[in-house]
Amino acid sequence: MADIKLSNVKKRFGKVQTIHGVDLEIDHGEFVVFVGPSGCGKSTLLRLIAGLETISDGEIFIDGNMVNDVEPADRGISMVFQSYALYPHMTVEENMGFGLKMNGVSKDEVNRQVLLAAKTLQLEPLLKRRPKELSGGQRQRVAIGRAIVRNPSAFLFDEPLSNLDAELRVEMRLQIARLHQEIDTTMIYVTHDQVEAMTLADKIVVLRDGRIEQVGSPLELYNKPINMFVAGFIGSPKMNFVNGEVTGSDKEYLDIRLADEQVVSIPMTQQASVNVGDKVKVGIRPEHIHVEEEKGNISIRFASEVVERLGNSTYLFGQFAQQEGFIVHHPGDKEVQAFDNIDLYFAASDCHVFDESGICISN
Repeated sequence: MADIKLSNVKKRFGKVQTIHGVDLEIDHGEFVVFVGPSGCGKSTLLRLIAGLETISDGEIFIDGNMVNDVEPADRGISMVFQSYALYPHMTVEENMGFGLKMNGVSKDEVNRQVLLAAKTLQLEPLLKRRPKELSGGQRQRVAIGRAIVRNPSAFLFDEPLSNLDAELRVEMRLQIARLHQEIDTTMIYVTHDQVEAMTLADKIVVLRDGRIEQVGSPLELYNKPINMFVAGFIGSPKMNFVNGEVTGSDKEYLDIRLADEQVVSIPMTQQASVNVGDKVKVGIRPEHIHVEEEKGNISIRFASEVVERLGNSTYLFGQFAQQEGFIVHHPGDKEVQAFDNIDLYFAASDCHVFDESGICISN
């Protein structure tokens, strides 16, 4: 296992800077997920750790040793890419053992390592097949197996499931989670899918425009987002944001006039740095909104536009106070039709308040 530390890491491509002074510590055996929208720098950051890109400024340490000038093959890590990159003329067994063979490892040791990895990934029946005879999920397991046989200090995954269909993504996600439990090795995983991030990670690193927005456990980011970007990115469907205006405050509550003119009192866990008259956003997650009155002390009038029924849950899309894009996630089925006007309820304690700069002031 390896601990990895990034100190003020920057990356420039010519005059364009893509990574802006990233500081990050990853402990032995942690499963860390880099998540963020396309172009946020998550894959670039992973490639800097791997040594596939050179850093422009800063330092990268693996097990306490600075590796800025160390070749990728000498960093003690293995990387799994979005593309399987398997040799089509080789069998599964040959693909998995090729790297060891090229490094001069004995045939018996190569066979031992390959069989051990194949057992872990349930690839034993497939060892004599070639890539064209495998499904997408099987090919990705072979690519992971090829990384395992090197017995690295850390695994780096660059969106390894994005080429798979939905069912295979779920299956492979479980495989990777089991793999981490079994081999207990440091893993860094890049994805744009926040569901993967929430289900796999010990620690999530949310990136935007080459900067870290927030680092924490999945539930920390879900329950206490530092700003509107994190609040809107973590959680599916994303958090609803309602326009509001501060009408009063004390040490425990913030009084806010919502877009429908009602004034609500939101409990505060810190002293809010806002004044009467300031504009704010009130965030409420779709799953915290209910159609039963007893489940919340705030009531709003909702105009439904689209209803999606999934059997085990119902999604309502519509308007609140003429604000578009309001989403409700109701467990089970609910007899609501498109263009119905209904009352919705939620608890003030489930609300998040963000100031005009987007910083959360209610955590």
